[in-house]
Amino acid sequence: MQNNLVIVESPAKAKTIEKFLGEGYKVLSSYGHIRDLKQKAFSIDIKSHFKPIYEIPEDKKKLVAELKEEAAKADMVWLASDEDREGEAISWHLFEVLKLDPEKTRRIVFHEITKTAILKAIEHPRHINIDLVNAQQARRVLDRIVGFELSPVLWRKIKPALSAGRVQSVAVRLIVEREREINAFTCEASYKVVATFKDAEGAVIRATLGRRFKTKEEAQRFLEKCKNATFEIKDITTRPVKKSPAPPFTTSTLQQEAARKLGFTVAQTMMLAQRLYESGLITYMRTDSVNLSELALSSSRDAILSLMGERYVHTRQYATKTKGAQEAHEAIRPTYMSNESIEGSSQEVRLYELIWKRTLASQMADAELEKTTATISVSGCEDEFQAVGEVVTFDGFLKVYKESFDEEVEQEDAAGLPKMEVGEVLQREEIAAVQRFSQAPARYTEASLVRKLEELGIGRPSTYAPTISTIQQRGYVEKGNKEGVKREYSLLKLTGKEIKETVQTEMSGSEKSKLIPTDVGCVVNDFLMQYFPKIMDYNFTASVEKEFDEVAEGEKKWTDLMEVFYENFHPLVETTLATKTEHKVGERMLGTDPKSGKPVSVKIGRFGPVVQIGSSDDEEKPRFAQLNKEHSLETITLEEALDLFKLPRVLGELDGTTVSVGVGRFGPYVRHGNEYVSIPKEMDPMAVTFEEAVRMLSEKKEKEAQKIIKQFPENPDMQILNGRYGPYIAYQKKNYKIPENVNPADLNLDACFKVIELQAQKAEMRKAKGAKAKTKK
Repeated sequence: MQNNLVIVESPAKAKTIEKFLGEGYKVLSSYGHIRDLKQKAFSIDIKSHFKPIYEIPEDKKKLVAELKEEAAKADMVWLASDEDREGEAISWHLFEVLKLDPEKTRRIVFHEITKTAILKAIEHPRHINIDLVNAQQARRVLDRIVGFELSPVLWRKIKPALSAGRVQSVAVRLIVEREREINAFTCEASYKVVATFKDAEGAVIRATLGRRFKTKEEAQRFLEKCKNATFEIKDITTRPVKKSPAPPFTTSTLQQEAARKLGFTVAQTMMLAQRLYESGLITYMRTDSVNLSELALSSSRDAILSLMGERYVHTRQYATKTKGAQEAHEAIRPTYMSNESIEGSSQEVRLYELIWKRTLASQMADAELEKTTATISVSGCEDEFQAVGEVVTFDGFLKVYKESFDEEVEQEDAAGLPKMEVGEVLQREEIAAVQRFSQAPARYTEASLVRKLEELGIGRPSTYAPTISTIQQRGYVEKGNKEGVKREYSLLKLTGKEIKETVQTEMSGSEKSKLIPTDVGCVVNDFLMQYFPKIMDYNFTASVEKEFDEVAEGEKKWTDLMEVFYENFHPLVETTLATKTEHKVGERMLGTDPKSGKPVSVKIGRFGPVVQIGSSDDEEKPRFAQLNKEHSLETITLEEALDLFKLPRVLGELDGTTVSVGVGRFGPYVRHGNEYVSIPKEMDPMAVTFEEAVRMLSEKKEKEAQKIIKQFPENPDMQILNGRYGPYIAYQKKNYKIPENVNPADLNLDACFKVIELQAQKAEMRKAKGAKAKTKK
């Protein structure tokens, strides 16, 4: 029997494929790329047509030796990495590094890990597509050039350890611009009028006035007219409405919907989808295609017939609208539509269910609704109310799945209306004019940022998740919550013949899990916008993606693309490095310190944003204070900046050591020697008294004393402590769980060492077991 070696990029994938292939096939994993550009060097030979200089990382050398040995023994080597550009590059690197014989090497691709797909791929092998490899190399090399040449400019001009990236910098620009739109937004008030009527049968009808009033006086005048007005149904229109299902998932739409429906981050969604794919449960998860195979259409039809019947079936094929759609050739769908659910972690189960429902719904009949709009006239007035009702006459795909939307496009569901007739007079119950305020644009969530990047043609399915992770890791963007502010609004209510005004309060502008630019992110963005506008241009970034697509299609040489880019880019880097500026990049003058007469400014310091009093030219050294979390370089005022220098405040002495109030990176604190206690949010650090500070220090000591179960004078490193999950041993900055059947107070020093030793042995056994399993794969 022929000896076949199949190489895939992940152990989970290897395990699944091994189940489908019989004897004579050995499946091994390359654990991703076996070589890459050198990590700490530029690794591109510009003079030799941008030749990449690859290396095998230290941790991959043993694996490469094993793969070489197995490949030499095999009669045929099958390279079965993913079917996108990255996967093609992995296969090419394997071919080159393992020095495979072209006669004995085959490249196979499939977008689902099923027995049928694997066997079909083996029946129809192909050679490595060098155009796809070059498209991947072009992206890798271009991004390395941008990162390696721009980063030193940022270190010198802004602060050390910063970095820049082609797609990431543009993503940061989107977030910065949105933040500035919000800061510049001027809120406008208007009055929305909502009425509650009753018909002769006593059924309640809610209706909204067709326009809004700009002032309270206008709203009041209208309510005065309504006191003695008659309300009559002037017109009723009923029309059928059809709602069609959304197409099956692409990478982008799956990331968005999983964020909205399941609360997953973009990275989390991709990690779970990868697990489902490698277990053979869904098709390939990096795709911008909405196409479904004939097999998928047929199996979806069978599933709908068996679950709901003929009326719910509507087989349809969707067309991919994304320009340059290239990754996989099918949407993300379950490999077997008959599997309504799967076994796995709760998160895997939920994501699979979402994919199954979306796929099934895409092949179901339209939902049929009846939309009724009733126009209600007001006697002696041109204004009219409108009551809208919607009734589902046939649920269709809604039986299975309803698409959700981001808050900026969210709509309220309309309820049904009672039976009405033109000319029918309605009884007024209540009319309310409520003051509403125009909303600032919403900050981006991870999901809405993915949608925007896709809309602009920036990035591809494989780049959305890494881009969003990178900008957060680099500290340019933070995912956080914005606390709302209390806002008063006016409510005018007409009940009977009386108009009552009340002032109510609401929380306005609160947001959760939104992407917010940091001061460093804003400064880096502005610097790049000033000196490297082309890199930051949305159209340029999108056009580069199109050029990568042309390389993948074999229409363009990737080295030509690099030549043109580098000729324009490199001189710009050199000019920027040589440019001298009067002020540091991002520095903003706030005014003058009234006490010293020295200038007050804000800028990015070595450890983040700071306020500075004085300048480096002065004989006396400038004074610095770090900005608090609630401040930003762009919005901080002179008064707020000077307040930061009011701390530390000395409150008094305790046991011969000063007690003071200071402020640090994580907010205000009380300090007593080397003891620190955080000041609660509700307390003003400028108003904390000596007595309050002593009480806080004392409470902290008491809590810490309760935490200690036992100490050992003969070995101060050893302690038995009370933790969040129960008692544990703390020894030399490591924690060890105490067995449940042991009373912590009974443990002596020797017994503690035995617990530590036992746990160390167990850890070693787990490690050895894991290494053995890895070698087996």
